[in-house]
Amino acid sequence: MSKFWSPLVKDLVPYVPGEQPKLTKLVKLNTNENPYGPSPKALAAMQAELNDNLRLYPDPNSDLLKQAVAKYYAIDAGKVFLGNGSDEVLAHIFHGLFQHDLPLLFPDISYSFYPVYCGLYRIAFDAVPLDEQFQIRVSDYARPNGGIIFPNPNAPTGCLMALDAVEQILKASPDSVVVVDEAYIDFGGETAISLVDRYPNLLVTQTLSKSRSLAGLRVGLAVGHPDLIEALERVKNSFNSYPVDRLAIAGAAAAFEDREYFQKTCQRVIDSRETLVAQLQAKGFEVLPSAANFIFARHPRHDAAGLAAKVREQGVIVRHFRQERIAQFLRISIGTPEQNQALIDALGEL
Repeated sequence: MSKFWSPLVKDLVPYVPGEQPKLTKLVKLNTNENPYGPSPKALAAMQAELNDNLRLYPDPNSDLLKQAVAKYYAIDAGKVFLGNGSDEVLAHIFHGLFQHDLPLLFPDISYSFYPVYCGLYRIAFDAVPLDEQFQIRVSDYARPNGGIIFPNPNAPTGCLMALDAVEQILKASPDSVVVVDEAYIDFGGETAISLVDRYPNLLVTQTLSKSRSLAGLRVGLAVGHPDLIEALERVKNSFNSYPVDRLAIAGAAAAFEDREYFQKTCQRVIDSRETLVAQLQAKGFEVLPSAANFIFARHPRHDAAGLAAKVREQGVIVRHFRQERIAQFLRISIGTPEQNQALIDALGEL
């Protein structure tokens, strides 16, 4: 333990991302990356930005990208906040909106960065248990709180909450910020952005890492009432006044404008997901209903860690979590049809 560390650092338990192996021949179904590349228009826009202007700072407000997001969702640009991936956006949310006396509420099985940020920003929290079907119970959140956050669809389960259920949570906590983390919404859900005008306590976060195949670019956003956006801007400008770089602004804006490519690749992932679910069920797997670009599955007769090791020996990586309630599940990202078939082949005859 370094004597130079701040006291806070000693107690931090950092987030552990999915493995990024150096071997190129592996089939990576462990980090929920999109198997299809970014929009060609996004790539062209970034190529065009590779010029002498890189010596200049980017637009601190990222107006080009804000306008593209606002146009896509038919909202005012003043309701949009941008950052380096949704993780940075979430960090500013925890810092600027969740530091209150009452505890923050989020599901016990959820994005494992939430408790990490609570540790970093010293936020008290209650992890609210999912029900026996791994669904969020709306009534469990109707109690005093310092804020609420949950992914929709949830991660790592993939389960989707209907928009009217999200609205019930908003109505029950009108004096708290409710954050709906929509990293996977484009693979089968309906965004809560349509509710922003009616609920000043609602903040919706999204990322371009999944459905727009730009995980390597690091662009995330939040949409909400201008009062919430101003709080995030204050934190941003006290932390990093130029978060989104020139290439990211250009590429992300073009990705939002290319609706046809976006819809086509999302549908391909959805179709592959349904095929893979059927194949796994035929092998005896129980698969939770997913609206994400991954599925959560367990086999009644086979240990999950053993199955993960078995397919890895065949060159396929899936994600296994050791958390007690989900230790027998595997989270499997949706790949190309060929990659998904490689998983099925690796599982062999169970």
